[in-house]
Amino acid sequence: MKFKKIAYYLGRMLLVGAVLTAIPVIVSLVYGDGCVLSFIISAAILGAVGAGFVLLFRKNITSLSAKEGMIVAALTWIILSVVGALPSVISGAVPSFTDAFFDTVSGYTTTGATVLSSMEALPKSILFWRSFTHWIGGLGILAFAVAVLPKDKGSSTRDGSAAATFAIRAESPGPTFGKLVSKLKFNTQILYLIYLALTVLEISLLVCGRMPVFDSICNSMATMGSGGFAVRDAGIAGYGSAYIEWVIGIFMVLAGINFNFYYFMLIRKFSKALAMEEVRWYIGIILASVAMITANIVSLYETFGDSVRAAFFQVSSIISTTGFATADFDAWPGFSKTLLVLLMFIGGCAGSTGGGIKVSRIVVMLKTGIKEIRYYMNPREVRAIHFDGQPLDRAVITGISSYFVVYMFLFAISMLIVSIDGHDFTTSFTSVAACFNNIGPGLSKVGPASNFSCMSTLSKYVLSFDMLFGRLELFPMLVLFSPRSWKK
Repeated sequence: MKFKKIAYYLGRMLLVGAVLTAIPVIVSLVYGDGCVLSFIISAAILGAVGAGFVLLFRKNITSLSAKEGMIVAALTWIILSVVGALPSVISGAVPSFTDAFFDTVSGYTTTGATVLSSMEALPKSILFWRSFTHWIGGLGILAFAVAVLPKDKGSSTRDGSAAATFAIRAESPGPTFGKLVSKLKFNTQILYLIYLALTVLEISLLVCGRMPVFDSICNSMATMGSGGFAVRDAGIAGYGSAYIEWVIGIFMVLAGINFNFYYFMLIRKFSKALAMEEVRWYIGIILASVAMITANIVSLYETFGDSVRAAFFQVSSIISTTGFATADFDAWPGFSKTLLVLLMFIGGCAGSTGGGIKVSRIVVMLKTGIKEIRYYMNPREVRAIHFDGQPLDRAVITGISSYFVVYMFLFAISMLIVSIDGHDFTTSFTSVAACFNNIGPGLSKVGPASNFSCMSTLSKYVLSFDMLFGRLELFPMLVLFSPRSWKK
């Protein structure tokens, strides 16, 4: 492994991070909240480190290997989270670095879990920064960097952006990594243009619903990034508008759909878009869950329409891993809470901004289980597993199985450590589930009406790294912390 190459590409990513960290300075100047210096210092740190790495190690740079790409991805997310916590600490908005780090990791990983109790007491630029980290982390920090960075003249590859291919794969959500076009840079630019267009559309619709412009921008970034940080203490329910709830609910569903679907729709390949099996399963799970939860909670609401809206909003929020809440679903019947916990693990589609295990993995594991049952009934039967009408390679199936085994092992370890705090089982279990799957709220003491402030310092750091493990699909973080990775 070549450390100079890792440092060079890490430096390029940190330079982009420096520019992004400086953007809230504009918001701070507009509202005069006194946080300008906080963001300038953070951006300067990232810029200095990034520029130093690029200038020192820019000679004879070649493409990244798979292992090096994973390390660059993991280090980028960790460093940006550490430095991204500084504005909150320096400004005094969040006195504790542990709490600020937890909050920033939650922002970048689009988890939405928080230890803060009053959003409205925070400076406007900090509120904007929290939502902006959602939007940056939604499709990926490295994907954004590749989309905006110029061609790397120091790379020996024909396409300069191709040198970052393995880094993009490392943070790409889902079991597969597909390209829309031949060049990676154009691929990421297309995805981010779609992402930006959907964000602007939601902002416009929320403004039409009489939501303040600042709130519309922050809530739209949090929605499309599948984040869930609110700008009001009462969350989305604080606006008291059924229209706003429906708009945000629909866009949460849209954020959880594989973005390739939108590209196929744009180029009018409707049959190819509608043939995406994962999207059909995703929509089907949402409709079935809304129907079941509506039937279960209808007696708790004045009208049938209110129960449908509450069920749809919460189902779309949980399965897309956004984490917004308009109701205290911890007070719902046990059936509805159990179903929502199951949706936490399913998550959104691969290639979306959603977290969780991903619908595609769930479908493949289900088909694998059915195949094994059929094999035991008829050992002579040979049947391939198909997805999107194509037979899956055995390596893909093995990879998904391996992912699930590692996922459950890390989940169990995290659960054991968090349980040291002495909280009830529901709190410990759902806190890990909410962070590992990048959801946000859990149940009991970490439910939608509470936050994660009840956790100890140790648990906050464990849950912070759970968020990073979940967002980076486990393996980049495992590679980073493996001693064997750092041997020459």
